[in-house]
Amino acid sequence: MRAPRTAAPGRRIGWLMTLTGVVGWLAAFRLTVDDWRLLKDPAYQPSCDVSPVIGCGSAMASRQGNLFGFPNMLLGLGAFAAVTTLGVAVLSGARLHRALWLTLNAGAFVGVVFAHWLIWQSLYEINRLCPYCAVVWVVTIALFWYVTLRNLKHDVIPVPRSGRGTLNLVLESHWVLLAGWYGVIALLVLTRFWTYWSGLL
Repeated sequence: MRAPRTAAPGRRIGWLMTLTGVVGWLAAFRLTVDDWRLLKDPAYQPSCDVSPVIGCGSAMASRQGNLFGFPNMLLGLGAFAAVTTLGVAVLSGARLHRALWLTLNAGAFVGVVFAHWLIWQSLYEINRLCPYCAVVWVVTIALFWYVTLRNLKHDVIPVPRSGRGTLNLVLESHWVLLAGWYGVIALLVLTRFWTYWSGLL
C-alpha cells in the first residue's frame, strides 16, 4: 500500500507565497477600485460599508490610509504582485538566492509591522473595521510567519546551536502559535467594538 503523497517543503512555501500574494493583491485591488470611485463620486458607497463599525470608506479617506501621500493599497498592489511572482517561481522549481529570501523576509517584516500599526489605528483612532484591510492583515502575518520559519529552518537566518531546541519546538507548533497570534487580534476587535457586537445578538 502506497503512503499518501505530501507536498514537498519547497512547494508548501511556494503555495503559501502564491496564495497570500493573490489574496492580498485582490484585496488591495478592491480597495483601489473603491478609492478611485470615491474620488470620482464622493457620494459613492463602497460595498464594504455595511455598518457604523464595518466599512472601508472612512479608512481609505483617513490620514492613516494615505500615510505616504498616496493610498496605502498601491503599496499592496506592488508588494503582493512581487510575492505572487516569487511564489510561482518557487512552485516552478526555481531555487531563489539567499539574498532574495532575506529581502522577502525583510519586506514581510516591514509589512507585518505596518499591518499592526494599521490595526491599532483602525481600532483606536479611525474606529472602523475595514474588511478588505483585515484580509491584508491576515495574509501579511501568515506570509511573514512562514517565510521567517522557512529561513530559520534552512539557515538563511543563522540560528545559534543553543537556540536549535527552541526553533524545533516552534516548528512543531507553528500553526498553534499562528492561531494564537490571530486570536489576540480577534480578541482586540471583539473587545473594542463589544457594544456593537453584543447589540447584534
